[in-house]
Amino acid sequence: MKFGVEVDRRLFIASLGGAAAVAAMDHEARAESLEDYMAQQLEEPQGQAQGGAFAPAQPGEKFPTVAELAAQNENRAMRRGVGDVFMGRAGRVTKLDPMPAKPTLQDFFKLRFSTVNHVLQSANRAMQTGMTEEVILACLLHDVSQTLIKVDHGWWGAQLFEPYVPEKVSWAIRYHQALRFYPDHAAGYEYPDLYKRLFGVDYEPPPHIQAAYKFAKNHKWYMEARLVTVNDLYAFDPNVKVSIDPFIDIIGRQFKQPKEGLGNDTSPSAHMWRAMALPDSPL
Repeated sequence: MKFGVEVDRRLFIASLGGAAAVAAMDHEARAESLEDYMAQQLEEPQGQAQGGAFAPAQPGEKFPTVAELAAQNENRAMRRGVGDVFMGRAGRVTKLDPMPAKPTLQDFFKLRFSTVNHVLQSANRAMQTGMTEEVILACLLHDVSQTLIKVDHGWWGAQLFEPYVPEKVSWAIRYHQALRFYPDHAAGYEYPDLYKRLFGVDYEPPPHIQAAYKFAKNHKWYMEARLVTVNDLYAFDPNVKVSIDPFIDIIGRQFKQPKEGLGNDTSPSAHMWRAMALPDSPL
């Protein structure tokens, strides 16, 4: 699958504050800004996505090392693991629409979640290939916790959804994070070039990821989590736009929407939903 990279140079420079602002940036900061810009395009609601950091390796491409990526941290305004709802593109945030009084999962998809186009593509691929409702729902939800935080998003996502979904779904969300670092040729999952760019070509997963992988690969639900990674890897096509409509019935059957609204109930993860609903609260 190809992911064309066509960035309008004028729009990119304007998004960073103009030519003078770009000239003041070092090469690493420009590269980081370009990656953020292209990732943002993938999520544009009008279908303006153009591809980007998700593209397969090009001939002669040199992937960064772990040390080279770490050296860039001092030039960043924000940590790499910050949640998307708290991070402004080109150094500024935008005004958010208020949430309804009793927000539903669909409201969060519309008004707060990031990575929406990606997870919709992932769930659509799972649906089109005849996978179970649990796998389809796990694909639909697997990355949206990156709205809140990117670090260990599998664990955060599982905790976010555990009160509302079948156990198998939250389990698949939790362990897809560890499984994505390990190929499974029989299942059709290869280590993606994207991770060589994001983590470094010489990256070795930390002990907790290694332990989670060893546990998950021997678990009875291994394939549920593995299928999330399979549908994750092939869900970055900028030319594909998927509506949430085909998944409404599955959400209705598999997701326990609290009558008070997400964030207003007494579940152990209600505070996480409130954090996404009210990210401008100072305390």
